[in-house]
Amino acid sequence: MGPLISCDDLLVTPSPQPPIEHTEPHGHNGHAHAGPGPSDGHADRHSDGHSDGGSNGGSDGHAPGPSHNHGHGHSHGHGPAAPVSKHLRKVIAAVLIPFAVAVFVGMVVLWPGGAPGHERTGVGFDRQTQQGVVTSLEQVDCKSVNAAQVPTTAAPSTPEGRQAQAEQTGECKKATVEVTTGPDKGRTFVEVVQPGAPRQLEEGQEVVVAYAPDAPRDLQYSVIDVNRKLPMALLAGIFAVAVVVVGRMRGLFALVALVVSFGVLTLFILPAILQGSNPLVVAVVGASAIMLIALYMCHGLTARTSVAVLGTLVSLLLIGLLGSGFIDWAFLSGNTDDNTGLIHGLYPDIDMSGLLLAGVIIGSLGVLDDVTVTQTSAVWELHHADPSMGPRALYRAAIRIGRDHIASVVNTLVLAYAGAALPLLLLFSIANSSMGSVANSELVAEEIVRTLVGSIGLVASVPVTTALAALVVSADRSGSPAGAPASGPVRGRGRRRKR
Repeated sequence: MGPLISCDDLLVTPSPQPPIEHTEPHGHNGHAHAGPGPSDGHADRHSDGHSDGGSNGGSDGHAPGPSHNHGHGHSHGHGPAAPVSKHLRKVIAAVLIPFAVAVFVGMVVLWPGGAPGHERTGVGFDRQTQQGVVTSLEQVDCKSVNAAQVPTTAAPSTPEGRQAQAEQTGECKKATVEVTTGPDKGRTFVEVVQPGAPRQLEEGQEVVVAYAPDAPRDLQYSVIDVNRKLPMALLAGIFAVAVVVVGRMRGLFALVALVVSFGVLTLFILPAILQGSNPLVVAVVGASAIMLIALYMCHGLTARTSVAVLGTLVSLLLIGLLGSGFIDWAFLSGNTDDNTGLIHGLYPDIDMSGLLLAGVIIGSLGVLDDVTVTQTSAVWELHHADPSMGPRALYRAAIRIGRDHIASVVNTLVLAYAGAALPLLLLFSIANSSMGSVANSELVAEEIVRTLVGSIGLVASVPVTTALAALVVSADRSGSPAGAPASGPVRGRGRRRKR
């Protein structure tokens, strides 16, 4: 696979000047070195133009001079791409411009204007929260605070009974917590932490507290989590610095595209679903907007990117059709845990199976972008290395690269979903459930359908994108004026090739 264009050279460094068209096919009127450079993708072009009278000396644009004027031009081009003819630019634009307009119109029509308001239930995530800090911490006897008692129905031989006995005979922590935000800022309350609790508090630790206005005053506030904003922000900063240092301008634009993607997700997709719009339609429109913005922002407004966009679009449509069919056929409701149950209870009009399908589409988009861009770049680089290759030869060469990509990507998806569902798989393993019983349960069946539908779309994206790229770059070569040798001397500056 050839080198890709780095964003700093794509957007900052001027585009390389092509050599002038020569009288003979091999360019004997001057010497031109246009071969691919080292692994970083540098391409050096030198032309010695010997002019008669007042012809331009070289492609670097020097003024006319004597008959032996020597023009030397040096430029750096990363990831050279085949030129794109005017005809193919029109064909690509005829497909992508209506698509982009349809996405824009869809976003305008479905734009929610914010999430709908509702009264908080105080259940799960639907609670009022404030920030707090642990001001003091003292050790107390668990009996004195009545924090743990042996349940009357729990025998000491059971895990619950043994845990309750240990807590009753052990020492608890009595934490004084001060509310630091909200209307009750400065108010303090007491939180008892049992010795077997998974979350232990420390003095000076920042915490998240839940507020229940209908509860008695002494029970209105309680600690529900710790404040992790600092380590999370630091980790995000390290990630951003690493991306920019390694990717340079391309990495910077990738971060901008990431921010835009989260903006589309939080400002459009989620509120539109909550407003009652069809989750599948919202997901398709939102994912298409993310795809257009992210790909063109990072990889440039080029034919190579446009082919990747087309390949991604075809694969997303396939994922949508397969997902819709198999979710209905397998009778997957999308309501399988406490969170989805809470969503359905708060907004009963939301189509939960449609929400599941929307998650499949959005979850597959990121990996699809990677596959389609890689395959398109592979075809372009193969064509640059051997311009005489036809569409079939290009497809056969690039599809060999794609097969390696398929194997790694499918394995990545399966392991990613398995890792996310690892606690659930452990529970099934503890219960000695058979693989058939595990796969048949709706909670696991959802992940299986999600994984397999997304993987089928990824597998299909490789031949689809490779075929589109091979057809575009081969058709462009035969239709481009630069593709055939000139029949006579051409004087003047070399024309800049458009991509």
